[in-house]
Amino acid sequence: MGRLVVIEGLDGAGKRTLTEALTKALHNLGKSVTTLAFPRYGRSVHADLVREALHHEHGDLAGSVYGMAVLYALDRRGAIAAITDDLKLHDVVLLDRYIASNAAYGAARLHQDAGGEFVRWLRELEITRFGLPVPDAQILLRVSPEIAAERAERRARSEVDRAKDAFESDDDLQVRCASVYDRLAAEGWLSPWHVVDGTAGSDADELARLLVHPG
Repeated sequence: MGRLVVIEGLDGAGKRTLTEALTKALHNLGKSVTTLAFPRYGRSVHADLVREALHHEHGDLAGSVYGMAVLYALDRRGAIAAITDDLKLHDVVLLDRYIASNAAYGAARLHQDAGGEFVRWLRELEITRFGLPVPDAQILLRVSPEIAAERAERRARSEVDRAKDAFESDDDLQVRCASVYDRLAAEGWLSPWHVVDGTAGSDADELARLLVHPG
């Protein structure tokens, strides 16, 4: 079986760029890699409902922290077979966002920390009840909320299909979410974490070696 590796971070942290760089670095080490990004917009009805709610459709759905978390979780539940198959075929399955995103944003919206009730509930839902594969490693691409917000704003201006959603537009939420992410990483929530400075530029080659040889 391959290794399930997740890249996490704030909106605008640069997860897509790191995914591309890490994929190249792993290929250079002779490893086969496949990638998947969550939410799976355009491929999952639950993901599409999330996007629509975040752009002020479906009444007050976006206001329900638990309701939105269930939609995110159902999107991932629908991908279990694909992830499992990919782990049989590839050395590394690299995910852009996974369960920790749901934990971090939901806890932040409720003004809870990583040790709060929401994170415990979310783990029970996604891991125990839905049976999602536990990651082998998680990467926190850490940038300040201010830099992440600037990047998200530039992306919204330059990409016609990337208008900022309700979460991305909430600066205070991003600050709280960064704090929850830091504690999840520090506590090794679900699996070991690697913290990468997203402002200094990541050493994808070194990170790839750590992922391939975790000991």
